[in-house]
Amino acid sequence: MQPEDPPFVPIELDPTFERQVQKLYLLIAYCRWLVVGCLWLSVGVLSLWGLRYEISLLLQYFTWVAVRYGLYYKPLPTFGLACCAVMTISNLLWQGRILLFGLPPKELRRLTKQVQQIRQQGKSHPLWKWVCQ
Repeated sequence: MQPEDPPFVPIELDPTFERQVQKLYLLIAYCRWLVVGCLWLSVGVLSLWGLRYEISLLLQYFTWVAVRYGLYYKPLPTFGLACCAVMTISNLLWQGRILLFGLPPKELRRLTKQVQQIRQQGKSHPLWKWVCQ
């Protein structure tokens, strides 16, 4: 077992460092939404294409039997749509928690360490121009 992290004591950071931590957080959030968007554009579209006949049935006569038929007897498209939906919901919950309660201390500590590593490595770090400029 690993020892627990010491309790987080907020320290006063210089404004540029705080801005860089904020930029890194926004970069992570944008990348997460980019992954979700790419997932919907690839797997989601293919899954909907695989369920096109069932969707046309549902548009004509919506019954729960048709929903069950479409989802139960077509497992691959169902799994693809489930992955897209789960990634979207998890991203919404992650961002909503941060908007309501702020960054958790552990996450803030991780971001500050990451910004310190980026600063330490300098311009050779791939995220340098996104975070430090």
